Amino acid sequence: MASDNAAGIISATRLARIPSTRELVMLKLLIALVVISIVAGALGFTGVARGAASAAKAIFFLLLAIVLAIVVLGVLGIVAIF
Repeated sequence: MASDNAAGIISATRLARIPSTRELVMLKLLIALVVISIVAGALGFTGVARGAASAAKAIFFLLLAIVLAIVVLGVLGIVAIF
């Protein structure tokens, strides 16, 4: 097994693993900010809604950039270490 990893071969369990809750923190934060934005907007707190929406938008574009980087690295055949 050690020689497989030294040769650059990734095991199937590494590729097919389920992300842990620690890795999903940004996604959970994004969902929370979107919910806060919707609730605050519905209750009339437009300043809070605008702030939460802008933070959610920033996190969304950061996640999008990370996904695109992983896709590009995958197409090029480079293993992304995230």
